[in-house]
Amino acid sequence: MAKPARLRDSTEIVLPSGTLEGIGRDLESAFAVTLSREGATVRIIGSPVEIKAVSEYLLRHGVPLR
Repeated sequence: MAKPARLRDSTEIVLPSGTLEGIGRDLESAFAVTLSREGATVRIIGSPVEIKAVSEYLLRHGVPLR
């Protein structure tokens, strides 16, 4: 059986608030993801395929991923 933490790692990216300044709307329009702002963090939630594509996009735009 899959562990919940492993599944979360492949279906969401958690970043500090403000990290997506200027590109948040681009993400929602270019990829099938949902941005959820929760206090000091923002979650990018989507399928494993979309999360991988978003990760590559963020890295190309200089956004460090944990």
